[in-house]
Amino acid sequence: MTQIVVITGASSGFGAMTARHLADAGHVVYAGMRDTVTRNASAAQAARDYATDHQVDLRPIEMDVADQGSVDAAIDTIVTTAGRLDVIVHNAGHMTLGPAEAFTPDEVAQVYDTNVLSTQRVNRAALPHLRAQRDGLVIWVGSSSSRGGTPPYLAPYFAAKAAMDALAVSYAAELARFGIETSIIVPGSFTVGTNHFAHAGHPSDTNTAEQYDQLYPDLMEQVSVRLADLAPAEQDPTEVARAITGVVGAEKGDRPFRVHIDPAHDGAEEVFDLGDRIRTDFYRRLDLSDLLRPAVN
Repeated sequence: MTQIVVITGASSGFGAMTARHLADAGHVVYAGMRDTVTRNASAAQAARDYATDHQVDLRPIEMDVADQGSVDAAIDTIVTTAGRLDVIVHNAGHMTLGPAEAFTPDEVAQVYDTNVLSTQRVNRAALPHLRAQRDGLVIWVGSSSSRGGTPPYLAPYFAAKAAMDALAVSYAAELARFGIETSIIVPGSFTVGTNHFAHAGHPSDTNTAEQYDQLYPDLMEQVSVRLADLAPAEQDPTEVARAITGVVGAEKGDRPFRVHIDPAHDGAEEVFDLGDRIRTDFYRRLDLSDLLRPAVN
């Protein structure tokens, strides 16, 4: 069945890959990205060209997830044009590199804004439509860093991703009785095929950062090299896009709550599995097991 899908942060990386895979699978895909006529004009045109060349329905749409007005306008356009909205893919995110102390509170807040508050803006605009139709799917693109082996110098990003995961888990239960399903995609560290490291932010307090560098010289380079060594040579970030496409195409009620795609196997899967089992058991003890699956209306 054709689904109407919106993906945030779809100008590059996992978002762009997923938009193309979902369109190839026959869905109508709105690829959300900001600055579609300036900075991301080439990305928007690439999406249009892909749609033409492959005869699929892939539509770039202006959506700045840091701006509620922009998000509201994008969702309104989608619902007005397509008549409905079936799937939300929370993919927008931004990485940072550097010692935690060197980031100002405002810089940490900005990381949370991009990775966490952006999902709340999209949910507040889109979920009323899904709740009204008593059907839908919310996919959250998280990170193994929320629970796995977490190297240093990525603290604001890791903390934000952990917060987003906690929000996703709470939303899952609160949306279940509306017939809305939740799936959390957990990519590990892909050292090829994405721009996470290349586009990462850095702390403005360079004096503090330099003091850390005296005892941790070249730490980030060491981490990057060793992460690359842990991952197999055939690591393929399009596996994330394929996993998301598989979740969208699955039958309602049969979709996995969490999907792991981790070439480095950092241990997150084992920890998440334990946490999810405890959550399931706790809901059953509370006699709220119906919140573990979407209501079928």
